[in-house]
Amino acid sequence: MLDLEFFLPSFPTSIDANIMKSVRCLFPIALYFLFSVLISRPVIAADTVRPNMILIMADDMGYSDISPYGGEIHTPNLQRLSDEGLRFTQFYNNAKCTTTRASLLSGMYPRDGGNSIPRNIPTIAETMRAIGYQTGMSGKWHLGSKNPQRPIDRGFDEYYGLMDGAVNFFNPAQADPLYKGSKVRTFGHNDQLITEFPADFYTTDYFAAHAIETVQRFAKTDSPFFIHLAFNAPHYPLHAWPEDIAKYRGKYKGGWEQLRKDRHARQLAMGLLDPRWKLSPTDSKSYDWSGANQDWEDLRMATYAAMIDRMDQNIGKLLKTLDDLGIANNTIVMFLSDNGGCTEEPGGRDDTQEPGIVSTYTAVGPAWGWAQNTPFRRYKSSVNEGGISTPLIVRWPSTIKPNTMTGQMGHIIDVLPTCLECAGGKAISEINGVQTLPMEGTSLAPIFRGETRTPPLELCWEWSGNTAVRHGPWKLVWDTVVKLPSWELYDVEADRTELHNRADEMPERVAELKSAYEHWAKATGRPIPGTNKKSKKAKED
Repeated sequence: MLDLEFFLPSFPTSIDANIMKSVRCLFPIALYFLFSVLISRPVIAADTVRPNMILIMADDMGYSDISPYGGEIHTPNLQRLSDEGLRFTQFYNNAKCTTTRASLLSGMYPRDGGNSIPRNIPTIAETMRAIGYQTGMSGKWHLGSKNPQRPIDRGFDEYYGLMDGAVNFFNPAQADPLYKGSKVRTFGHNDQLITEFPADFYTTDYFAAHAIETVQRFAKTDSPFFIHLAFNAPHYPLHAWPEDIAKYRGKYKGGWEQLRKDRHARQLAMGLLDPRWKLSPTDSKSYDWSGANQDWEDLRMATYAAMIDRMDQNIGKLLKTLDDLGIANNTIVMFLSDNGGCTEEPGGRDDTQEPGIVSTYTAVGPAWGWAQNTPFRRYKSSVNEGGISTPLIVRWPSTIKPNTMTGQMGHIIDVLPTCLECAGGKAISEINGVQTLPMEGTSLAPIFRGETRTPPLELCWEWSGNTAVRHGPWKLVWDTVVKLPSWELYDVEADRTELHNRADEMPERVAELKSAYEHWAKATGRPIPGTNKKSKKAKED
């Protein structure tokens, strides 16, 4: 029992005895109400219970590449995250590097072409720092390389990495090939440019090492931390350590069609897919395996797999750091990809160029890039399911039930609201003297707790003329790969591989969704198919 006499004030003997008696009677009551108010305050506000957060993102990695989503690539550490956490089977990105980053790090759809996050929209770092979090980032930013749009200007206390798009993994100071503009990419640490790199440099290794150093430093303080680790793997150019490539050499000589069949069978066996979703047919950009240089094609895909393998190795080092520091139980770790597998082939298909080494600039090409998104249609830059579907794995041992899976729909605009709810914080209402807009995403935290959350009313996408809107099970798509594109309508609940176009059967539904897309496009500055209005073009990689 609390002894309230300890807290009672003493009074000079000159004060009237009746006054002294009244005050001494009322004081315990006032103290009781004071304690009641203090005790009723949310305990989540205490730094001892607020979770640390690590947001990891791969670059141009397909839906089916890693083992938790049916892939054959050796990813034991991502498998561990999955075994100890929650897998989302229906989570979406924005189909492209820049636009995904703009949404992921703001809780908003892209504005101004998605090249940056406008100054009147707070970043995730600015938001988390405002509620008392330490903020760090390692890796690919791609949202501006000059003041005031560098990571260090947009809320990150600590930054190291690539502020640009694609880069040489072994030597970022090496200029791009002529067909990519001969550009030297921007690399830096906080506000200092880095132009020289050590002999053992490899972006994936160094990005992870910096993230680990930042975790170790931040963990010494009493404040929680938010860290974004944005790998540039497995984005082209295909660069990997020889020992990693050797693990996969010869494993892809069955070709891309066989790869898709094998992955699809594993996905069905794992319960990732609805059996109604049949494997989509061969993509129009693909080509016949029998006529290809099969040894070179095997090497291309082996190098790509090696890049993911190395990323997983480094994620394992990061997870070990959390274990060693004793903070894993209250650290949320999230992993996703910025878009589907990439079919781009800068410089064309040249089988005289050896993938993997510092002096070449190669990519996996359209056949492998499409197969990486099994079982879905299309790839990066498309807003069919293959371009916008990403793995999302979330581990939070103190809250999330291990080895669970959810088909509830989510989008990258939901990540920032999720972080805020988990931290018990509120959104920034004003930044740079301007009132902020409400975030367009909603929290995934109810799903973390094993609950059913209210799904988004609508989700919309646009990149380079490819557009889509989803409302409930219905998805309306404008696909520019088609020679004479028109609106296509799919019931993605029953047909997520988008095989049965229902547009002719349901013109009213098409009109309804088309109107919803046009409303969103006007609000965000995106183009409307069939008109001459064009949005600002986001930067290429």
